Amino acid sequence: MSRVRQSLLTLLILCFLQGSILLATDSLQITILPDKGFYRPNQPVRILVRTDAGTHLEARITYLASELTTIHETIVAGEATLIWQPPPETPRGYGLSVDVYDGDALIATQTSAFDVLDRWIDAPRYGFLSNFSAGRDDDVATSEWMRLHHINGVQFYDWQYRWETLLPDTDPFEDGLGRPQSMTTIRHLIDLLHADGIAAMPYTAIYGASTAFYHQHPTWGLFDAQGNVYDFGENSFISIMNPAPGSPWNQHLLGEFADVLQNTAFDGIHIDQYGSPKNGQDHDGNSVDLAEVMPQFIDQAAMVVQQFRGDEGVTLFNCVGNWPIDAVADSEQDAAYIEVWSPYDSYLDLGRIVSNAEALGHGKPVIIPAYIPPEQTINWRLANSIILASGGTHLETGEPESMLADPYFPKFGTLSADQQPIFRRYYDFQVRYENVLATTTAAGSDDLHRAVDLGDIRTRGITARDRVVPIVRSGESFDTFSLINFVGVDQTNWNEPTATIPTVLTNVDFRITVARPIQAIWAASPDSEASMNATALPYTIHNEVLQFTLPELNYWTMIVVEYADDH
Repeated sequence: MSRVRQSLLTLLILCFLQGSILLATDSLQITILPDKGFYRPNQPVRILVRTDAGTHLEARITYLASELTTIHETIVAGEATLIWQPPPETPRGYGLSVDVYDGDALIATQTSAFDVLDRWIDAPRYGFLSNFSAGRDDDVATSEWMRLHHINGVQFYDWQYRWETLLPDTDPFEDGLGRPQSMTTIRHLIDLLHADGIAAMPYTAIYGASTAFYHQHPTWGLFDAQGNVYDFGENSFISIMNPAPGSPWNQHLLGEFADVLQNTAFDGIHIDQYGSPKNGQDHDGNSVDLAEVMPQFIDQAAMVVQQFRGDEGVTLFNCVGNWPIDAVADSEQDAAYIEVWSPYDSYLDLGRIVSNAEALGHGKPVIIPAYIPPEQTINWRLANSIILASGGTHLETGEPESMLADPYFPKFGTLSADQQPIFRRYYDFQVRYENVLATTTAAGSDDLHRAVDLGDIRTRGITARDRVVPIVRSGESFDTFSLINFVGVDQTNWNEPTATIPTVLTNVDFRITVARPIQAIWAASPDSEASMNATALPYTIHNEVLQFTLPELNYWTMIVVEYADDH
């Protein structure tokens, strides 16, 4: 073989491993759209495949590293529909790999995923909507963006008439900030989501009321030591009320929740707080500790949700700045929802918050809103890698092409066209591999984390700087080792612009001591289309030391060690 031909062959192999050859859809647009955000047991899966070219396709459905079935379909007018009946087991995430052919020639490959759940909150992909104006007319774009990313629950952010009076008397109306809104639009969006199997959750605030409402009820407020009512926002347009059980505000707001659930099709209640104050006094000077009040209020709200929505209903509460997670994790909330702020600035903090909340909540899912501008691609790729590898999920999209960049959701950013395929893969990956990343798993032991040995590559340290961070999840018959690459990254705070991509590492030697017989080892990564599929890794075991070589580590590679016993 000539040197030129050998060089070309080497280049093609490298391009394939990196998912960058033309087969990875650089020159051909493929869209894979499940018809639901998630599927329930015994519900058939219908997936639409759109392609710019091709005569037929071959679709392989997988569960983790096992191929379950292959579907062949003819492409007609650029479309083909895949139909499959999955087993009823839940929770269960599945992979989909679609090969598009033009005659006998393979011209493109793309992956996707779907899952089967009893309830959406069992494996939440929480999204948001923030535009409820009367003129909204983007149903198709909204539905397809949600389904493309497997969003299965959506927060309607600042949809309400007022913080204290949720439903308006007229339509259209202006909200508390003067934004034009429409209940007709809100009801339509709820129906649109429900048609896609997606839950709709109304934003509310545990103690927020307009200043005008407070002046009408001056004894309902929460006061500081000087007897002044707490307030919030520019020009103090929100007054803080006392949500303690039995208080007038408490009973009023719970009544508003009942009104919403009785007169709309919302699927539960999402409760916000502002992170401050953390305590105060009622009108009579009695102390009010909000860390004690909040779990009681959550339980009261959950009772209202149960009354109107039964077991399908969901109650969520925002632990702003991870407070008071110790108090509310074990309450009747259906998942831990934690909005991250300083001092939790490092990428590692994101993983610690997820693991801590999961442990305190006895395995309840964890949803992390952490606001990153879309132009900071390195930041959100590393942040998503840490959050997902730790078993959590990241609230960051919902509106078409959006990425949440600000705690006031209408100020979201827009993902560029070149970012969107990368972004989509993170959502496909978390669904496809949810059974070894999140559901049926728990954080691995500290001993397992410390035992990961990558030879000359540093894995330990106070921060993530210039090292590979191992994150371990454990199930009954497997351990999942995620390697997050911070080698060469210029700084390690998720909320500060990160300018330098990770240094790509090749032929990474992995060693760890094992005491159980091994059945298989495989790896997958959201870094490229080519690496989305599970790839078996050859390994050796000598004196209980497991050793194998990972060909490449870019941002995040997940390695699953399956054991031959059920211990």
